[in-house]
Amino acid sequence: MQRRPPISLPFYYGWFVVGLCFLTTITSAGVRSSPQVLILPLQEEFGWSRALIAMAISMNLLLFGVAAPISGYLIDRYGPRKIMLASLSLLIVGVSCTIAMDQFWQFFLVWGIIVGIGAGGVGSVLTATVGNRWFVARRGLALGVLGSASSTGQLIFLPFFMVMIAYSGWRIGSMTLIVIAILLLPLIFLFMRDDPADVGLEPYGSGQAGTARTGGTASLRGMSAKNATITAREVVSNPTFWLLCGSFFVCGGTANGLIGTHLIPHEIEIGIPQVAAASLVGIMGALNIVGTTFSGWMIDRVQAHKWLALVYALRGASLLLLPFVRDFSGLVVFAVIYGLDWFATVPPSMAITADTFGRQNVGKVYGWIFMSHQIGAAIMASAAGAIRDYVGDYNFAFLSAGVIAMIAAGLALQIKPNPRKEAPPSVSAQPAGA
Repeated sequence: MQRRPPISLPFYYGWFVVGLCFLTTITSAGVRSSPQVLILPLQEEFGWSRALIAMAISMNLLLFGVAAPISGYLIDRYGPRKIMLASLSLLIVGVSCTIAMDQFWQFFLVWGIIVGIGAGGVGSVLTATVGNRWFVARRGLALGVLGSASSTGQLIFLPFFMVMIAYSGWRIGSMTLIVIAILLLPLIFLFMRDDPADVGLEPYGSGQAGTARTGGTASLRGMSAKNATITAREVVSNPTFWLLCGSFFVCGGTANGLIGTHLIPHEIEIGIPQVAAASLVGIMGALNIVGTTFSGWMIDRVQAHKWLALVYALRGASLLLLPFVRDFSGLVVFAVIYGLDWFATVPPSMAITADTFGRQNVGKVYGWIFMSHQIGAAIMASAAGAIRDYVGDYNFAFLSAGVIAMIAAGLALQIKPNPRKEAPPSVSAQPAGA
């Protein structure tokens, strides 16, 4: 029996799969980003210290990273669809328990462990796997769109949470996330597919002239990504793996760990109203949609490692300026610069991983790379909270982050493009545009 997409569409079915993953990642990002607007309300309601709350958030970020190679292995073995369903279910349980918590250990368990593990299954590993399985041509654009989903989630939910906190309390916002996640479950169950071969298609553009330059991806058209593998020795012996881990460690520390956790409390402490502070993060999220999509578009045209280095350099410059910004207009300028490159590191890092190790191995290899991202995020989240409690402000943390972002730019420039060669598959499939 010939395999077909579950619904007939006037465009390539992979774009619909991208849409489902985009919505799932938005929801996950809304859950993961909410602690940064909860820090002050939790301090006021429960009397917990900044460092204590940051410790729970650090555990969340760490387990989000530890879950990445595990989810990558599971995605490669069982497919994205099952992992998306399981991860969303964990997020629903975790957020539901949050509403009833009244002790710190409960917050640590729910946000630090349950939500951290659940979010790890629908993070960047999912984005990397789906984008590289379904696309050869327009791969960068697909990765850019998926990479912008996290910032879109923050753009939508952070201002909403802050308004809820101001007028109705943080628990109402949490209930909204639960409803959205529940609505997504049947859509994923019915319409999500793991590979183009599952619906009788090839990766988009795999038969087009000129796609050979994408290295390992072009030679795998029509083959299920579950059919090939790579050894751990091949991965760890490749310098590109360690350069990506090192630069992504810095990415996590300067993004999720520092700005994603502590920017709103910093803004409020220098006199910015709460809703305005959340709105600035929303501005960053809106610009990051542009920046991340543009980043994906660029890596279809320039060498990914050079573009990655430029993004890190711009991030470093913006962080070095942040301690000297003390008013709303200056923070808007920072939000524009930082927002454009917030998640713009993701598409080139994913593309380098796929081209170096093969698209069928993206889940497991990128999972380990992303774990380094979250280790950096966890360390910086705790360190910045401790610095704030000890010194009284975040300025030293911001300056340190700017310096290490410049170091990450240097690491990215050391990456040498070396596409992995793959044997052609023996299975057949319909053309990508079928």
